[in-house]
Amino acid sequence: MIPLESSITNREEAFDRVQNYLHQFDFTLGGNWDYVHGSFDRSLDEARKVWLRVPFAVTHGALEGDTGATDAIIQVGTPFVLKHLYNEGLDKEAQVNTYGALINQFQEPVDKNAPVEEKWVKEAKDLLQKVESRWSP
Repeated sequence: MIPLESSITNREEAFDRVQNYLHQFDFTLGGNWDYVHGSFDRSLDEARKVWLRVPFAVTHGALEGDTGATDAIIQVGTPFVLKHLYNEGLDKEAQVNTYGALINQFQEPVDKNAPVEEKWVKEAKDLLQKVESRWSP
């Protein structure tokens, strides 16, 4: 994980406004959100292993996810770029488990904090600069 300096860090705005704005740059609400914090994520590579993440904390109201309008006000955290490495191919020791497959359909990364190549850091900085340049108060 590599933190990136940004002018959007510590900005406090309505969740809906931030979400709608970042959606223009293909950010989505990360699956790790809860009622008090979360992140907007944007994949930087086709394999979906390198991500630009913009974390946030809810400062007022309640966040109810990726549904309709909310009254939540959020404070943007420090954006960062990260890389997840996953096992490639089939697991030779896997066993059939229909019930478990319904719940555990995604594997955990082998390395949640793999080294990020400079190419991806530069791409993340370039994208973040575009986001910052159009962000209005």
